Amino acid sequence: MTIAIAALLAVVVAAVLSRRTGVATPLVLLVIGIVVSLTPWGPEFELDPEWILAGVLPPLLYASAVRVPVIDLRRNFAMIGWLSVTLVIVSALVIGAVVHWLVPEIPFAAGVALGAVISPTDAVAATSIGKRLGLPPRLMTVLEGESLLNDASALVLLRTAVVAVTAASFSLGDAVWEFARAVVIAVVIGLLVGHATVRFRARLADPVLTTATSFIVPFLAFLPAEHFEASGVVAVVVAGLVTGHEGARRFSARERSTEHTNWNTLQFLLENGVFLLMGLELRTLVDELNDSADRWETALLLVGVAVVVLLVLRTVFVAVQVIVERRRRPRRAERRERIDTLADRIENLPVEDARVQRRVSMFRRRIARGRADLDFFEREPLTARGGVVIAWAGMRGVVTLAAALSISTVVEQRTLLVTVAFGVAVVSLLLYGGTLPLVIRWLKVPMADPGEVRDELRELMHDLSDAASAEVGAPEELVVDGQAIDPEVVAEAKERARQLREARTEPRTPGSLTRNQQLALVRRVYLDAMREALHEERAIGAYSTAALTRAEQLLDAEELRLDR
Repeated sequence: MTIAIAALLAVVVAAVLSRRTGVATPLVLLVIGIVVSLTPWGPEFELDPEWILAGVLPPLLYASAVRVPVIDLRRNFAMIGWLSVTLVIVSALVIGAVVHWLVPEIPFAAGVALGAVISPTDAVAATSIGKRLGLPPRLMTVLEGESLLNDASALVLLRTAVVAVTAASFSLGDAVWEFARAVVIAVVIGLLVGHATVRFRARLADPVLTTATSFIVPFLAFLPAEHFEASGVVAVVVAGLVTGHEGARRFSARERSTEHTNWNTLQFLLENGVFLLMGLELRTLVDELNDSADRWETALLLVGVAVVVLLVLRTVFVAVQVIVERRRRPRRAERRERIDTLADRIENLPVEDARVQRRVSMFRRRIARGRADLDFFEREPLTARGGVVIAWAGMRGVVTLAAALSISTVVEQRTLLVTVAFGVAVVSLLLYGGTLPLVIRWLKVPMADPGEVRDELRELMHDLSDAASAEVGAPEELVVDGQAIDPEVVAEAKERARQLREARTEPRTPGSLTRNQQLALVRRVYLDAMREALHEERAIGAYSTAALTRAEQLLDAEELRLDR
């Protein structure tokens, strides 16, 4: 209990120091843990890998996936998949070959296991630095999306490599088949769990019950996937993406606000606490290496080589995507012309019945989405400077250490592999994490402009208000729940909607209870219509995530006022 209280205080103190010094909280906690572990009175601590992989990783991934907009993930999926799958596999194989070449006593399969362990990145430190410095949203999406998916690639590959060590053979074909099977099963489980839990939680209509239920959703997705030997990580991420996408429509503002606060607190404690535990693990690893037959010189050599190889491979893979992005730019102009031509044809189509009208509306939505995608790539291009930031943000974290500790004891070089994995994680965190702010400032990466976000928000709120007015209809014809509404009340509600779109509020004045009830009823109708229009805009993606998120916060605030 004393250690737990001290750890909690250390997390809070580190967060305060981080805000004052500008150093990311995970880095501060890592250093504190290392210093404490090396002191004579430092506790001997051994990290249980199952506790991390099955107890901490699912809620952390779920909390991150819920906040990742599906449309941002879709637009950057090519690069995210390239880094989280292809780069992880190539890195594991190259590390395996290099380690086996440098230390022939380590089998190739064991080297691949080490490569699988140190290949996935941990974006906690990188994103905390990026958010503080105001990195462009696209870079943040790539870093977060990569860290969500690369754990699955690494853990599946690690499982295959450990089996290969036991069998004394390694088959790339078997590894690819195992990975594909694990991902497909996990996606299906994640979709089922995500949709089922969202519908169940929407029926509870109680923020406390809804939030309490949300705490078990990650494990409802993780455990069945692991039972079928699939990727529990992928299942959790898919369930989180479904929850975040569907929850915007099915959950009330109060439920989302309560869940957001509670999950933020839980995520803060978990993701920072594990970095502290990672530092405290150093003393145990040092004692284990001293008791083994392996030498420190070998471990330090492998750490240095692994860090260099990982950086070179990551730089090459990011550079490939930057070049591909640059070559796609001329084609986007041609694609815009084709979209404009198709739009003209759709507008000239005769609308004969409701079925044709639905098809025309569907095509118009696809056209709007295509134009929004093109605007996004023009507004936020992937430049060489952004590529350097992504390449330099390849930090490894506690998942690397937990995965290394999960290596079976049948592997003779287990102690050496775990030590090398820990060294790579610590070096990458301190080296890349400590210098990333300097790299960002030196490159002069364009930061997000708050003024542009405000202008975009104002335009978005105007569109939502216009869409709501069109949906509600004429004031004199409005009927809600079978009750005719006074046109003056409708006009007052429309004025309130106009004030909301300008992001302003006015104090309430006492008046007729009946009139206030009518006003609240009409305001609710307008609010629901604006929220439906916001959901449509989110699906199209013409506005940035920052503007969409801020607009949802304004609508949520209005809903909370109506609830009170």
